[in-house]
Amino acid sequence: MEPIQIGLVVTGLLLVVVLLGMRVAFAAGLAGMVGLIWIFWAKAGYDPSKFGKALTIAVKTAGQVPHSKIASQELSLIPTFILIGYLAYYAGLTKSLFEAAKRWLGWLPGGLAVSTVFATAGFAAVSGASVATSAVFARIAIPEMIDNGYDKRFAAGVVAAAGTLASLIPPSAILVIYAIIVEQNVGKLLLAGFIPGAFSAVVYGTLIVSMAVFFKSFGPPVGGFSWKERFVSLPPAFPIFFVVLIIILFIYNPFGGDAWGTPTEGGALGAFVVFLMALWKRMSWSQFKDALLETAKLSAMIFTIIWGVLIYVRFLGFADLPGAFSDWITSLEHSPMITLIMILLAYAVLGMFMDAIGMLLLTLPVVYPAVMALNGGENVSAADSAFGMDGTMCAIWFGILVVKMAEFCLITPPIGLNCFVVAGVRDDLSVQDVFRGVTPFFIADAITIGLLVAFPAIVLYLPSLAG
Repeated sequence: MEPIQIGLVVTGLLLVVVLLGMRVAFAAGLAGMVGLIWIFWAKAGYDPSKFGKALTIAVKTAGQVPHSKIASQELSLIPTFILIGYLAYYAGLTKSLFEAAKRWLGWLPGGLAVSTVFATAGFAAVSGASVATSAVFARIAIPEMIDNGYDKRFAAGVVAAAGTLASLIPPSAILVIYAIIVEQNVGKLLLAGFIPGAFSAVVYGTLIVSMAVFFKSFGPPVGGFSWKERFVSLPPAFPIFFVVLIIILFIYNPFGGDAWGTPTEGGALGAFVVFLMALWKRMSWSQFKDALLETAKLSAMIFTIIWGVLIYVRFLGFADLPGAFSDWITSLEHSPMITLIMILLAYAVLGMFMDAIGMLLLTLPVVYPAVMALNGGENVSAADSAFGMDGTMCAIWFGILVVKMAEFCLITPPIGLNCFVVAGVRDDLSVQDVFRGVTPFFIADAITIGLLVAFPAIVLYLPSLAG
Protein backbone atom coordinates (compact mmCIF):
# COMPACT_ATOMS: atom_id res chain seq x y z
CA MET A 1 0.00 0.00 0.00
CA GLU A 2 1.33 3.43 -0.99
CA PRO A 3 1.97 6.11 1.70
CA ILE A 4 -0.90 8.27 0.39
CA GLN A 5 -3.28 5.32 0.69
CA ILE A 6 -2.07 4.68 4.23
CA GLY A 7 -2.68 8.36 4.98
CA LEU A 8 -6.26 8.17 3.72
CA VAL A 9 -7.02 4.99 5.68
CA VAL A 10 -5.56 6.31 8.94
CA THR A 11 -7.34 9.67 8.50
CA GLY A 12 -10.63 7.85 7.95
CA LEU A 13 -10.07 5.80 11.11
CA LEU A 14 -9.25 9.00 13.01
CA LEU A 15 -12.55 10.60 12.01
CA VAL A 16 -14.42 7.44 13.04
CA VAL A 17 -12.93 7.29 16.54
CA VAL A 18 -13.52 11.03 17.03
CA LEU A 19 -17.17 10.62 16.04
CA LEU A 20 -17.41 7.71 18.47
CA GLY A 21 -16.42 10.05 21.27
CA MET A 22 -12.66 9.77 21.77
CA ARG A 23 -10.98 13.07 22.64
CA VAL A 24 -9.27 14.72 19.69
CA ALA A 25 -5.89 14.91 21.43
CA PHE A 26 -5.72 11.18 22.15
CA ALA A 27 -7.35 10.14 18.87
CA ALA A 28 -4.89 12.23 16.83
CA GLY A 29 -1.86 11.04 18.81
CA LEU A 30 -2.94 7.41 18.46
CA ALA A 31 -3.66 7.80 14.73
CA GLY A 32 -0.30 9.48 14.20
CA MET A 33 1.57 6.68 15.98
CA VAL A 34 -0.29 3.92 14.12
CA GLY A 35 0.30 5.73 10.82
CA LEU A 36 4.02 6.22 11.43
CA ILE A 37 4.50 2.56 12.41
CA TRP A 38 2.54 1.45 9.33
CA ILE A 39 4.53 3.65 6.92
CA PHE A 40 7.95 2.62 8.27
CA TRP A 41 6.96 -1.05 8.28
CA ALA A 42 5.60 -0.72 4.72
CA LYS A 43 8.97 0.69 3.63
CA ALA A 44 10.57 -2.45 5.11
CA GLY A 45 8.31 -4.60 2.93
CA TYR A 46 6.18 -5.75 5.90
CA ASP A 47 9.03 -8.00 7.00
CA PRO A 48 7.99 -9.39 10.46
CA SER A 49 11.61 -9.28 11.62
CA LYS A 50 11.77 -5.54 10.93
CA PHE A 51 8.55 -4.58 12.73
CA GLY A 52 10.48 -3.81 15.93
CA LYS A 53 12.78 -1.45 14.06
CA ALA A 54 9.81 0.29 12.43
CA LEU A 55 8.20 0.68 15.85
CA THR A 56 11.40 2.16 17.32
CA ILE A 57 11.76 4.68 14.49
CA ALA A 58 8.07 5.67 14.78
CA VAL A 59 8.34 6.19 18.55
CA LYS A 60 11.49 8.31 18.19
CA THR A 61 9.91 10.36 15.40
CA ALA A 62 6.74 11.00 17.43
CA GLY A 63 8.72 11.62 20.61
CA GLN A 64 10.60 14.53 19.09
CA VAL A 65 7.41 16.39 18.18
CA PRO A 66 6.05 17.73 21.50
CA HIS A 67 9.21 19.51 22.63
CA SER A 68 10.43 20.67 19.21
CA LYS A 69 7.08 22.24 18.34
CA ILE A 70 5.81 23.38 21.75
CA ALA A 71 9.11 24.99 22.81
CA SER A 72 8.13 28.09 20.88
CA GLN A 73 8.12 31.61 22.27
CA GLU A 74 4.96 32.49 20.36
CA LEU A 75 2.94 29.74 22.09
CA SER A 76 3.62 31.36 25.47
CA LEU A 77 1.01 33.89 24.34
CA ILE A 78 -1.75 31.37 24.98
CA PRO A 79 -1.52 31.10 28.79
CA THR A 80 -0.84 34.84 29.16
CA PHE A 81 -3.91 35.77 27.09
CA ILE A 82 -6.08 33.36 29.06
CA LEU A 83 -4.69 34.67 32.35
CA ILE A 84 -5.59 38.25 31.36
CA GLY A 85 -9.23 37.22 30.96
CA TYR A 86 -9.50 35.37 34.26
CA LEU A 87 -7.72 38.11 36.22
CA ALA A 88 -10.05 40.70 34.68
CA TYR A 89 -13.05 38.64 35.73
CA TYR A 90 -11.93 38.09 39.31
CA ALA A 91 -10.95 41.76 39.61
CA GLY A 92 -14.56 42.72 38.82
CA LEU A 93 -13.66 44.51 35.58
CA THR A 94 -16.13 42.38 33.62
CA LYS A 95 -19.11 43.45 35.64
CA SER A 96 -18.15 47.12 35.23
CA LEU A 97 -17.95 46.63 31.47
CA PHE A 98 -21.42 45.07 31.35
CA GLU A 99 -22.89 47.84 33.49
CA ALA A 100 -21.45 50.51 31.19
CA ALA A 101 -22.78 48.75 28.09
CA LYS A 102 -26.21 48.41 29.69
CA ARG A 103 -26.43 52.12 30.55
CA TRP A 104 -25.37 53.22 27.06
CA LEU A 105 -27.16 50.63 24.90
CA GLY A 106 -30.01 49.39 27.08
CA TRP A 107 -32.52 51.84 25.55
CA LEU A 108 -32.39 50.00 22.20
CA PRO A 109 -34.99 47.32 21.36
CA GLY A 110 -33.46 44.17 22.82
CA GLY A 111 -31.09 46.50 24.66
CA LEU A 112 -29.86 44.11 27.34
CA ALA A 113 -29.01 41.48 24.76
CA VAL A 114 -27.21 44.08 22.63
CA SER A 115 -25.37 45.27 25.75
CA THR A 116 -24.31 41.69 26.43
CA VAL A 117 -22.89 41.32 22.92
CA PHE A 118 -20.80 44.50 23.10
CA ALA A 119 -19.69 43.92 26.69
CA THR A 120 -18.62 40.43 25.66
CA ALA A 121 -16.74 41.89 22.69
CA GLY A 122 -14.95 44.24 25.08
CA PHE A 123 -14.06 41.40 27.42
CA ALA A 124 -12.95 39.30 24.43
CA ALA A 125 -10.33 41.98 23.82
CA VAL A 126 -8.58 40.92 27.03
CA SER A 127 -9.49 37.23 27.03
CA GLY A 128 -8.03 34.71 24.63
CA ALA A 129 -10.58 31.96 25.20
CA SER A 130 -14.21 31.69 24.10
CA VAL A 131 -14.98 29.13 26.79
CA ALA A 132 -13.85 31.48 29.56
CA THR A 133 -15.80 34.39 28.04
CA SER A 134 -19.01 32.37 27.82
CA ALA A 135 -18.67 31.12 31.39
CA VAL A 136 -18.11 34.64 32.74
CA PHE A 137 -21.12 36.24 31.03
CA ALA A 138 -23.39 33.30 31.76
CA ARG A 139 -23.00 34.30 35.41
CA ILE A 140 -23.37 38.06 34.84
CA ALA A 141 -25.74 38.68 31.94
CA ILE A 142 -28.23 35.79 31.85
CA PRO A 143 -29.79 36.46 35.30
CA GLU A 144 -30.32 40.11 34.43
CA MET A 145 -31.88 39.35 31.05
CA ILE A 146 -34.25 36.80 32.60
CA ASP A 147 -35.24 39.29 35.33
CA ASN A 148 -36.11 41.80 32.59
CA GLY A 149 -38.47 39.44 30.76
CA TYR A 150 -36.18 37.74 28.24
CA ASP A 151 -36.80 34.12 27.32
CA LYS A 152 -34.13 32.15 29.15
CA ARG A 153 -33.27 30.13 26.06
CA PHE A 154 -32.61 33.22 23.98
CA ALA A 155 -30.66 34.84 26.83
CA ALA A 156 -28.43 31.77 26.95
CA GLY A 157 -28.09 31.82 23.17
CA VAL A 158 -26.94 35.44 23.22
CA VAL A 159 -24.17 34.63 25.71
CA ALA A 160 -23.06 31.47 23.89
CA ALA A 161 -22.93 33.25 20.51
CA ALA A 162 -21.27 36.42 21.84
CA GLY A 163 -18.68 34.30 23.63
CA THR A 164 -17.38 33.13 20.26
CA LEU A 165 -16.06 36.65 19.61
CA ALA A 166 -13.07 35.83 21.80
CA SER A 167 -11.86 33.51 19.05
CA LEU A 168 -11.47 36.41 16.65
CA ILE A 169 -10.89 39.58 18.66
CA PRO A 170 -7.27 39.67 19.87
CA PRO A 171 -5.80 38.41 22.03
CA SER A 172 -6.96 35.11 20.53
CA ALA A 173 -5.49 31.72 21.35
CA ILE A 174 -6.84 30.18 18.13
CA LEU A 175 -5.25 32.89 15.96
CA VAL A 176 -1.91 32.23 17.67
CA ILE A 177 -2.25 28.50 17.00
CA TYR A 178 -3.10 29.18 13.34
CA ALA A 179 -0.06 31.45 12.99
CA ILE A 180 2.24 28.79 14.44
CA ILE A 181 0.90 26.01 12.20
CA VAL A 182 1.11 27.97 8.94
CA GLU A 183 4.27 29.86 9.98
CA GLN A 184 2.83 33.35 9.57
CA ASN A 185 3.40 36.56 11.52
CA VAL A 186 1.49 36.39 14.81
CA GLY A 187 1.27 40.17 15.19
CA LYS A 188 -0.31 40.73 11.77
CA LEU A 189 -2.84 37.96 12.35
CA LEU A 190 -3.84 39.44 15.70
CA LEU A 191 -4.26 42.85 14.09
CA ALA A 192 -6.36 41.30 11.32
CA GLY A 193 -8.86 39.99 13.87
CA PHE A 194 -9.90 43.39 15.27
CA ILE A 195 -12.15 44.72 12.52
CA PRO A 196 -13.81 41.37 11.64
CA GLY A 197 -14.41 40.76 15.36
CA ALA A 198 -16.00 44.17 15.85
CA PHE A 199 -17.94 43.67 12.62
CA SER A 200 -19.29 40.35 13.92
CA ALA A 201 -20.47 42.09 17.10
CA VAL A 202 -22.28 44.75 15.03
CA VAL A 203 -24.01 42.05 12.96
CA TYR A 204 -25.10 40.24 16.15
CA GLY A 205 -26.41 43.51 17.60
CA THR A 206 -28.28 44.35 14.39
CA LEU A 207 -29.91 40.92 14.38
CA ILE A 208 -31.09 41.34 17.98
CA VAL A 209 -32.53 44.82 17.36
CA SER A 210 -34.30 43.58 14.22
CA MET A 211 -35.86 40.67 16.09
CA ALA A 212 -36.93 42.95 18.93
CA VAL A 213 -38.58 45.37 16.48
CA PHE A 214 -40.35 42.59 14.58
CA PHE A 215 -41.53 40.75 17.71
CA LYS A 216 -43.01 43.54 19.84
CA SER A 217 -43.01 41.52 23.07
CA PHE A 218 -39.37 40.52 22.65
CA GLY A 219 -36.46 42.12 24.48
CA PRO A 220 -37.94 45.11 26.30
CA PRO A 221 -35.55 48.09 26.39
CA VAL A 222 -33.97 49.17 29.66
CA GLY A 223 -34.33 52.90 30.25
CA GLY A 224 -34.15 55.35 33.10
CA PHE A 225 -30.43 56.13 32.96
CA SER A 226 -29.47 59.78 32.97
CA TRP A 227 -26.50 61.11 31.02
CA LYS A 228 -24.66 61.56 34.30
CA GLU A 229 -25.19 57.88 35.18
CA ARG A 230 -23.94 56.87 31.76
CA PHE A 231 -20.74 58.88 32.02
CA VAL A 232 -20.15 57.73 35.59
CA SER A 233 -20.19 54.11 34.34
CA LEU A 234 -17.29 54.68 31.94
CA PRO A 235 -14.26 55.11 34.27
CA PRO A 236 -14.65 51.63 35.88
CA ALA A 237 -14.65 50.13 32.36
CA PHE A 238 -11.57 52.05 31.16
CA PRO A 239 -9.03 49.51 32.51
CA ILE A 240 -10.23 46.98 29.92
CA PHE A 241 -9.55 49.39 27.07
CA PHE A 242 -6.24 50.42 28.63
CA VAL A 243 -5.00 46.83 28.51
CA VAL A 244 -6.17 46.49 24.91
CA LEU A 245 -4.27 49.67 24.02
CA ILE A 246 -1.08 48.30 25.57
CA ILE A 247 -1.29 45.09 23.55
CA ILE A 248 -2.01 46.98 20.31
CA LEU A 249 0.90 49.37 20.86
CA PHE A 250 3.26 46.46 21.41
CA ILE A 251 2.34 44.53 18.29
CA TYR A 252 1.84 47.58 16.07
CA ASN A 253 3.56 50.95 16.43
CA PRO A 254 0.99 53.48 15.12
CA PHE A 255 3.65 56.20 14.96
CA GLY A 256 5.73 54.39 12.37
CA GLY A 257 8.94 52.42 12.66
CA ASP A 258 9.46 49.05 14.27
CA ALA A 259 7.00 47.61 16.77
CA TRP A 260 7.75 48.43 20.40
CA GLY A 261 7.72 44.80 21.36
CA THR A 262 6.73 41.31 20.28
CA PRO A 263 3.20 39.93 20.75
CA THR A 264 4.60 37.71 23.49
CA GLU A 265 5.94 40.72 25.38
CA GLY A 266 2.67 42.57 24.83
CA GLY A 267 0.70 39.65 26.27
CA ALA A 268 3.00 39.37 29.30
CA LEU A 269 2.82 43.12 29.96
CA GLY A 270 -0.96 43.03 29.56
CA ALA A 271 -1.23 40.23 32.12
CA PHE A 272 1.00 42.19 34.54
CA VAL A 273 -1.09 45.35 34.15
CA VAL A 274 -4.33 43.45 34.80
CA PHE A 275 -2.69 41.82 37.81
CA LEU A 276 -1.86 45.26 39.24
CA MET A 277 -5.46 46.37 38.59
CA ALA A 278 -6.71 43.26 40.36
CA LEU A 279 -4.56 44.06 43.39
CA TRP A 280 -5.90 47.61 43.36
CA LYS A 281 -9.43 46.17 43.31
CA ARG A 282 -8.44 44.13 46.38
CA MET A 283 -8.68 40.72 44.73
CA SER A 284 -8.42 38.06 47.43
CA TRP A 285 -5.82 35.30 47.55
CA SER A 286 -8.46 32.66 46.85
CA GLN A 287 -9.62 34.56 43.76
CA PHE A 288 -6.05 34.89 42.52
CA LYS A 289 -5.51 31.17 43.07
CA ASP A 290 -8.72 30.37 41.16
CA ALA A 291 -7.57 32.56 38.26
CA LEU A 292 -4.24 30.73 38.09
CA LEU A 293 -5.90 27.30 38.34
CA GLU A 294 -8.46 28.06 35.62
CA THR A 295 -5.70 29.39 33.38
CA ALA A 296 -3.60 26.28 33.98
CA LYS A 297 -6.53 23.94 33.26
CA LEU A 298 -7.49 25.62 30.00
CA SER A 299 -3.88 26.01 28.86
CA ALA A 300 -3.15 22.34 29.62
CA MET A 301 -6.20 21.29 27.60
CA ILE A 302 -5.10 23.38 24.60
CA PHE A 303 -1.47 22.18 24.72
CA THR A 304 -2.54 18.55 25.07
CA ILE A 305 -4.59 18.88 21.90
CA ILE A 306 -1.61 20.49 20.15
CA TRP A 307 0.75 17.67 21.21
CA GLY A 308 -1.55 14.91 19.99
CA VAL A 309 -2.39 16.59 16.71
CA LEU A 310 1.22 17.44 15.89
CA ILE A 311 2.11 13.73 16.03
CA TYR A 312 -0.64 13.13 13.49
CA VAL A 313 0.64 16.06 11.40
CA ARG A 314 4.14 14.53 11.35
CA PHE A 315 2.59 11.31 10.00
CA LEU A 316 0.75 13.32 7.30
CA GLY A 317 4.09 14.68 6.14
CA PHE A 318 5.49 11.18 5.65
CA ALA A 319 2.29 10.15 3.84
CA ASP A 320 2.49 13.26 1.58
CA LEU A 321 -1.25 13.75 1.99
CA PRO A 322 -1.07 17.60 2.04
CA GLY A 323 0.69 17.65 -1.33
CA ALA A 324 -1.75 15.20 -2.87
CA PHE A 325 -4.73 17.18 -1.59
CA SER A 326 -3.27 20.44 -2.98
CA ASP A 327 -2.80 18.84 -6.39
CA TRP A 328 -6.39 17.57 -6.35
CA ILE A 329 -7.85 20.93 -5.29
CA THR A 330 -5.98 22.86 -7.97
CA SER A 331 -7.09 20.34 -10.62
CA LEU A 332 -10.79 21.03 -10.02
CA GLU A 333 -12.60 22.82 -12.82
CA HIS A 334 -14.43 25.17 -10.46
CA SER A 335 -13.22 28.73 -9.98
CA PRO A 336 -10.89 29.30 -6.99
CA MET A 337 -13.61 31.29 -5.17
CA ILE A 338 -16.17 28.49 -5.56
CA THR A 339 -13.59 25.98 -4.31
CA LEU A 340 -12.83 28.19 -1.30
CA ILE A 341 -16.54 28.41 -0.45
CA MET A 342 -16.80 24.61 -0.67
CA ILE A 343 -13.87 24.31 1.76
CA LEU A 344 -15.58 26.69 4.22
CA LEU A 345 -18.83 24.71 3.96
CA ALA A 346 -16.85 21.55 4.71
CA TYR A 347 -15.55 23.26 7.86
CA ALA A 348 -19.14 24.03 8.88
CA VAL A 349 -20.07 20.35 8.63
CA LEU A 350 -16.88 19.09 10.29
CA GLY A 351 -17.34 21.55 13.14
CA MET A 352 -20.59 19.85 14.11
CA PHE A 353 -18.55 16.88 15.31
CA MET A 354 -15.23 18.33 16.48
CA ASP A 355 -14.05 21.11 18.79
CA ALA A 356 -12.69 24.24 17.12
CA ILE A 357 -9.00 23.97 18.04
CA GLY A 358 -8.81 20.26 17.24
CA MET A 359 -10.57 20.80 13.92
CA LEU A 360 -8.12 23.50 12.81
CA LEU A 361 -5.08 21.56 13.96
CA LEU A 362 -6.20 18.45 12.11
CA THR A 363 -7.20 20.12 8.85
CA LEU A 364 -4.83 23.04 8.33
CA PRO A 365 -1.74 20.95 7.45
CA VAL A 366 -3.73 19.61 4.49
CA VAL A 367 -6.11 22.46 3.62
CA TYR A 368 -3.76 25.45 3.99
CA PRO A 369 -1.29 24.37 1.26
CA ALA A 370 -4.26 23.72 -1.03
CA VAL A 371 -5.69 27.22 -0.51
CA MET A 372 -2.29 28.80 -1.08
CA ALA A 373 -1.94 26.76 -4.27
CA LEU A 374 -5.36 28.00 -5.38
CA ASN A 375 -4.15 31.58 -4.97
CA GLY A 376 -1.02 30.85 -7.00
CA GLY A 377 1.52 29.86 -4.35
CA GLU A 378 3.09 31.25 -1.18
CA ASN A 379 5.28 33.76 -3.04
CA VAL A 380 2.74 34.92 -5.62
CA SER A 381 2.27 38.66 -6.17
CA ALA A 382 -1.16 40.30 -5.89
CA ALA A 383 -1.24 40.94 -9.65
CA ASP A 384 -0.76 37.25 -10.50
CA SER A 385 -2.97 35.74 -7.76
CA ALA A 386 -6.43 34.23 -8.02
CA PHE A 387 -7.87 36.14 -5.05
CA GLY A 388 -6.21 39.48 -5.79
CA MET A 389 -3.71 39.38 -2.90
CA ASP A 390 -0.16 38.21 -2.37
CA GLY A 391 0.72 35.03 -0.50
CA THR A 392 1.11 36.64 2.93
CA MET A 393 -2.19 38.52 2.74
CA CYS A 394 -3.96 35.41 1.44
CA ALA A 395 -2.67 33.46 4.45
CA ILE A 396 -3.98 36.16 6.81
CA TRP A 397 -7.34 36.40 5.04
CA PHE A 398 -7.82 32.63 5.04
CA GLY A 399 -6.78 32.50 8.70
CA ILE A 400 -9.54 34.92 9.70
CA LEU A 401 -12.06 32.98 7.61
CA VAL A 402 -11.26 29.62 9.19
CA VAL A 403 -11.18 31.12 12.69
CA LYS A 404 -14.60 32.64 12.00
CA MET A 405 -15.73 29.16 10.93
CA ALA A 406 -14.28 27.86 14.18
CA GLU A 407 -16.43 30.44 16.01
CA PHE A 408 -19.45 29.12 14.13
CA CYS A 409 -18.57 25.58 15.23
CA LEU A 410 -18.53 26.62 18.89
CA ILE A 411 -22.33 26.97 18.81
CA THR A 412 -23.38 24.23 16.37
CA PRO A 413 -24.88 20.99 17.69
CA PRO A 414 -24.02 18.40 18.81
CA ILE A 415 -20.50 19.44 19.95
CA GLY A 416 -20.87 23.26 20.30
CA LEU A 417 -18.61 23.78 23.30
CA ASN A 418 -19.87 27.24 24.27
CA CYS A 419 -23.41 25.89 24.57
CA PHE A 420 -22.25 23.16 26.95
CA VAL A 421 -20.35 25.72 29.03
CA VAL A 422 -23.37 28.02 29.37
CA ALA A 423 -25.62 25.09 30.29
CA GLY A 424 -23.04 23.92 32.83
CA VAL A 425 -22.97 27.30 34.55
CA ARG A 426 -26.78 27.61 34.72
CA ASP A 427 -28.66 24.83 36.52
CA ASP A 428 -32.00 26.00 35.06
CA LEU A 429 -30.86 25.49 31.46
CA SER A 430 -30.35 22.31 29.46
CA VAL A 431 -27.97 22.05 26.54
CA GLN A 432 -31.00 21.73 24.26
CA ASP A 433 -32.31 25.06 25.58
CA VAL A 434 -29.05 26.79 24.69
CA PHE A 435 -28.92 25.25 21.22
CA ARG A 436 -32.47 26.47 20.56
CA GLY A 437 -31.61 29.97 21.77
CA VAL A 438 -28.49 30.24 19.64
CA THR A 439 -30.21 29.25 16.36
CA PRO A 440 -30.86 32.84 15.07
CA PHE A 441 -27.16 33.60 15.31
CA PHE A 442 -26.40 31.02 12.61
CA ILE A 443 -27.93 33.54 10.17
CA ALA A 444 -25.75 36.35 11.53
CA ASP A 445 -22.59 34.25 11.21
CA ALA A 446 -23.48 33.22 7.66
CA ILE A 447 -23.91 36.89 6.71
CA THR A 448 -20.60 37.84 8.35
CA ILE A 449 -18.66 35.05 6.66
CA GLY A 450 -20.19 35.92 3.30
CA LEU A 451 -19.16 39.57 3.64
CA LEU A 452 -15.62 38.67 4.75
CA VAL A 453 -15.27 36.46 1.68
CA ALA A 454 -16.72 39.08 -0.66
CA PHE A 455 -14.79 42.03 0.81
CA PRO A 456 -11.30 40.92 1.95
CA ALA A 457 -10.42 44.55 2.76
CA ILE A 458 -12.41 44.19 6.00
CA VAL A 459 -9.78 41.70 7.11
CA LEU A 460 -6.67 43.09 5.47
CA TYR A 461 -6.89 46.82 6.23
CA LEU A 462 -4.99 46.82 9.55
CA PRO A 463 -2.34 44.23 8.54
CA SER A 464 -1.64 46.27 5.38
CA LEU A 465 -0.88 49.31 7.57
CA ALA A 466 1.63 47.27 9.59
CA GLY A 467 3.70 46.75 6.45
